[in-house]
Amino acid sequence: MIEVTLSDTDRVEFALKAFRRKVQKSGILKEVRMRRCYVKPSLARRLKAAAARRRGRRKLRSRSSD
Repeated sequence: MIEVTLSDTDRVEFALKAFRRKVQKSGILKEVRMRRCYVKPSLARRLKAAAARRRGRRKLRSRSSD
């Protein structure tokens, strides 16, 4: 559960920004979007493999720029 604690002097805009940052970091919205509809196991495997390829390319690109 995500909590944002405020003091009396904090503004609501700050709290909202902090809450959004924490939600983004925890990956809750990503999971909600994924679970919005059923994904067949074969398609899930394909998506997972494609994500791994993207991560590998990104890692390879970052190594070559070092």
